[in-house]
Amino acid sequence: MANFFKDNDDLQFYFDKGIDWDSLVRITEHELVHADGEGFSTTAEAVDFYRDIIEMFGEFVATEIKPYEKEIDDRGVELVDGEVVFPERLAGIFDKIKDLDLHGLPIPRELGGMNAPMLLYFMNGELMARADVSTMAHHSFHAGIAMAMLVFSAREGSSDIDPATGHINDTRWRSAIEEIAAGEAWGCMDITEPDAGSDMASLRAVGEQDEDGNWYVTGEKIFITSGHGKYHFVIARTEDADPNDATGGLEGLSMFMVKAYEDDENGNRTRFVSLSRVEEKLGHHGSATCGLVFDKSPAELVGERGEGFKYMLTLMNNARVGVGFECLGVSESAYRTALEYAAERGSMGKTINRHEMIAEYLETMKTEIQGVRAMAVAAGFHEEMAQKLAIAIRYGDLDEAQRASMERLMKSHQRKARRITPLLKYFGAEKAVEHARTALQIHGGNGYITEYLPEKLLRDALVMPIYEGTSQIQALMAMKDTLGGIIENPQAFVRRMAQARWRALSSRNPLERRVAQLQSLSFGAQQHLVLKTASRKFKGLREKPLAEWSDELTKNWNPKRDFAFAMLHAERLIQLLGDVMIAELLLAQARKHPERAEVLERHLERAEPRARYLHDQITTTGQRLLDKLSATAPQMADQAAE
Repeated sequence: MANFFKDNDDLQFYFDKGIDWDSLVRITEHELVHADGEGFSTTAEAVDFYRDIIEMFGEFVATEIKPYEKEIDDRGVELVDGEVVFPERLAGIFDKIKDLDLHGLPIPRELGGMNAPMLLYFMNGELMARADVSTMAHHSFHAGIAMAMLVFSAREGSSDIDPATGHINDTRWRSAIEEIAAGEAWGCMDITEPDAGSDMASLRAVGEQDEDGNWYVTGEKIFITSGHGKYHFVIARTEDADPNDATGGLEGLSMFMVKAYEDDENGNRTRFVSLSRVEEKLGHHGSATCGLVFDKSPAELVGERGEGFKYMLTLMNNARVGVGFECLGVSESAYRTALEYAAERGSMGKTINRHEMIAEYLETMKTEIQGVRAMAVAAGFHEEMAQKLAIAIRYGDLDEAQRASMERLMKSHQRKARRITPLLKYFGAEKAVEHARTALQIHGGNGYITEYLPEKLLRDALVMPIYEGTSQIQALMAMKDTLGGIIENPQAFVRRMAQARWRALSSRNPLERRVAQLQSLSFGAQQHLVLKTASRKFKGLREKPLAEWSDELTKNWNPKRDFAFAMLHAERLIQLLGDVMIAELLLAQARKHPERAEVLERHLERAEPRARYLHDQITTTGQRLLDKLSATAPQMADQAAE
């Protein structure tokens, strides 16, 4: 019987060897202390349970979803009398998921869940996305939102957690979390508005408080995945935008929890948030993408007013990791359908998988999927460890030394998650599109026919570089963090660059030398971008007293002005950073598991020439276009003033 976990050797490598399950189990199971007798006595016992879950889920999605992928795409979802209606097949799939109690997989036991790691939920997400990505997109807004409720409550201090056992005695949205774990409801996150997508400073929905202290949200949100859910995390403006605010007014945003409707005991529904439309999309037809209207909708403030952007980042970081696994599912589906078709399609005396170009296409797809998966597993692990450590630090009964040790560990995981996550979102999304496009090409004319799968995969993949932060936003984030780190601590950067050059010459391991050479190319490009950026600052120092130079070099950066050259090359930089990250992760694997060296070699074969090209582009191009933009800026400003 088909099983999407058992037929995937790379995914099984991570489960068996590539994940530090002991650290994850111990923090998830509160060091295996269970006063109520529930839980596991050892890490091995927990991992055996996780394997049972993922093997069962691998079979479920392969047999209960994949055969109906085209039907789900053809039928779509409908808006009937103001409510989203799933077709019978899709509704039946979610009934079966509910019967399996899988909506509550990562939710703590005391809140009705199984208390499995979020990483297992993400890995299940890849399997489901391989079966049908729109089904997975909706599924992710069940436990994902419930876990966000728990994290937000813990962060704001509205949870009661036993410091000795980690048992959650109570938490702010307990009933909602339990409802989601039971499969009776789900949630969503509402950010995008008309004319305000990536530019969050332009958000216009407002949160207002009456004289009794009650909060209400008014405004419109669009493109909300699973927006027909009951529980909504909503970003709204509570403070007027300050024109002098360097963050563009982001500090005036707050986060709210809004219940969209309430059902009485007879099933009659009262709506507090109305659905204005369900978008008719190019792909993802089994996922409802909704327009929402808030008209003084009752709301609960999350945290403090003005903290909305901070809370939104937590939501988005987890969502972007989830999208990374979602993209893997699309890529894996594209690769498998292309591989199967090429092995059967004859041309010129042999099957086309034996033709050199097609064979290289297939090997490239496989290699790139393995690279993205390396980032996805690492990002998921570090993000989860960081969040659970933060809760343990806040609520644990720790002495000073224990607290300091856990804080250092938490910050290490935070740094790693922050470094990897935008690279994962960028590479996962871009490769999903490339792989679907390659699968279509391998199918030839059949790929363009709706009878075959590739055209559907391509339609589904095209949204990946857009939602949960566009590829260009990911590139700008990675550029900002990378160059900001160099400017903040140039000595550490010079040291890392020197070490990479030394390893490139002296390492006895040829793979380590090649990875170091790749790192050196990336460092060289970063150095060039920093020098070009800093040169603009140095020019601006000529008219300032020498005493002000230090502050000017470390502070008062204007992103729009000072980082123009770096912004131009941000997408090239993130491609370099991603290739290096994959190489570093695969090298670490190869040191422990020699069989992984072959994966690294395949990656380096493709990454090395690409890195040389990207380095050359960054260091030799771009100034002409910037000069042109600079020359036209005053003219455009004059026209705007008129």
